[in-house]
Amino acid sequence: MARTSLSGFPEWLPAGRIIETHVLDELRRVFELHGFAGIETRAVETLEQLQAKGETSKEIYVLDRLQASRNPGAKASKERGMGLHFDLTVPFARYVVENANDLDFPFKRYQIQKVWRGERPQEGRFREFTQADIDVVGNGELPFHFEVDLPLVMAEALNNLPIPPVRVLVNNRKVVQGVCESLGVTDVEAALRGLDKIDKIGPEGVASELADSGIAGEQASALLRMAQIRSADSEEVRSRLGELGVRGDLLEEGLGELIRLLDTANARMPGTVLADLKIARGLDYYTGSVYESEIEGHEDLGSICSGGRYDSLAKDGKRTYPGVGLSIGVSRLVSRMISAPMVRSSRKVPTAVVVAVTNEAQRERSEAIAASLRSRGISTDVAPSAAKFGKQIKFADRRGIPYVWFPGEEGAPDTVKDIRSGEQVEADPSTWTIAAADARPAIEKVTD
Repeated sequence: MARTSLSGFPEWLPAGRIIETHVLDELRRVFELHGFAGIETRAVETLEQLQAKGETSKEIYVLDRLQASRNPGAKASKERGMGLHFDLTVPFARYVVENANDLDFPFKRYQIQKVWRGERPQEGRFREFTQADIDVVGNGELPFHFEVDLPLVMAEALNNLPIPPVRVLVNNRKVVQGVCESLGVTDVEAALRGLDKIDKIGPEGVASELADSGIAGEQASALLRMAQIRSADSEEVRSRLGELGVRGDLLEEGLGELIRLLDTANARMPGTVLADLKIARGLDYYTGSVYESEIEGHEDLGSICSGGRYDSLAKDGKRTYPGVGLSIGVSRLVSRMISAPMVRSSRKVPTAVVVAVTNEAQRERSEAIAASLRSRGISTDVAPSAAKFGKQIKFADRRGIPYVWFPGEEGAPDTVKDIRSGEQVEADPSTWTIAAADARPAIEKVTD
């Protein structure tokens, strides 16, 4: 990643951008394969809309005009009531409400866009970054099976990338809330907020936070024991939860949903989805299944994909639009893919062929050859100068371009050289075929 004076705004070098583009193309391919329609929403929302999600005011970048900021006594501009969106869920909720009469429900959408968040930059956390979201939204109701389908779609998309295996971790808010109710914990939100931090501050830190909220003794002990339950085996989850001695209708409903999710996931994609009961997702709009994820061997990165079921995030006073969705922090993922490194690009540019220039008087001939190759979909560049052929080959080699094309002189046939193997053969620009593996830069796993 190139160095920049502004922290938190990633700018990839060309090879890094090729990796990011590969990730975005693969996510888009899998999302569309499962019937999700792509949309894009505006970059700005009203501050009222942005702040409706909860305690987010510190994250919002406010939009204003330079002239207005230089004249503080002037009447407040319309722009001062707007900010850059910090996620894609808030604008999507507005989009659904505003377009409800023209959408077909259940509505399956994917959205890949930049977002802006005013937080302290650190590894994997940026002020400007790309997110990729998928959601299914219903009109008035949404069947539970979508809570099973979405994490599997996301698992498929992530596990098709050239990275180590990704596990999707799942829980159900009804389970956590049901356990709290059974234990007599009245401040359920405080319990959820505490448990949601267990990976950051550890069990002792969570116990201290719970105690500050009046949750201590057997209540805190049982919650911490619940948070240690992690398994892909639904019967083990049921058994260990039963050992806590908790019961209740809400708990049984949530446990039934969690087990159904686990059993279905294990049948479709064995070993990919695990129950992890420490996931609380403290945001108050999640009402059912909740999801996080981790990359094997890179657990320190934290969750690269999270989300859950929400029953009333989008509503217009007359109708409620329940949904379930997940969001991938693409920039967070790509940053680790590049820095680890997990992958490398086979070349720095899309170009597959460089056409050499014999001398500047013959440049138009080289341009004609390039045009012929491009007309057949072969990414082609022309050497920038009629330097010695050795220098023109180095021009290609530095960029990882596999082929150099040499125009024939005085009626001799053209030749093309694979500079990796040294093989050089006669070729006609109207018929020569490039190997499929060389048509685009390859994204390769780093194994050494």
